[in-house]
Amino acid sequence: MKLINIGFGNIVMADRIVSVAAADSAPLKRIIQDSREKGSLVDATKGRRTRAIIFADSGHIVLSALTAETITSRLKEIGD
Repeated sequence: MKLINIGFGNIVMADRIVSVAAADSAPLKRIIQDSREKGSLVDATKGRRTRAIIFADSGHIVLSALTAETITSRLKEIGD
């Protein structure tokens, strides 16, 4: 089981991550709102600005205050 730190003490299982995207486009903001209404949103930003959206294989969406590039580099480090 490989875990990845997504910021501020929050950890996600690396094997469950489907994709990581930057949270700066309008379509992704709509996805966040829809997910919030469904109850499948996990906000791991601790009140900070959302910079990355992590899509899990379970259908959950995790918000992170770290950039998508930072999370991706951490995923690459774990994969090696």
